Amino acid sequence: MAALESVAEVQIDPEGVFKYILLRVSSGNSDPEQHRDIVRGTKSAEFHNHIFDKVNPEIQALGLECKCLGGGKIEHNNKDKKIRIFGESTGYGKADHSVTAEKLKKAYSDYEVTWSDDKK
Repeated sequence: MAALESVAEVQIDPEGVFKYILLRVSSGNSDPEQHRDIVRGTKSAEFHNHIFDKVNPEIQALGLECKCLGGGKIEHNNKDKKIRIFGESTGYGKADHSVTAEKLKKAYSDYEVTWSDDKK
């Protein structure tokens, strides 16, 4: 459980529009309580699977497993303290943006965080 607790819930780029994925990290056992949903997003990823390919080895190194629950895009405006979540991943499908929004509201408590099913 300590390894699971050590995984940051949110890691996104500080500015710009970029792809993100919502991941479920678990200890590998069947206990549904033993998991944590995390958000990862970066401009350096051309495709959503590039984010997964970077995060998955880091998670496995902690002795944990992760699976992608879907993806989308994040527009992060740190000047105006606004984050907008939208879009979907062609490969992974659309993440539950409401879950992503809750994670981001916790990590960026002084931000206005919104989400929609808009493509752009």
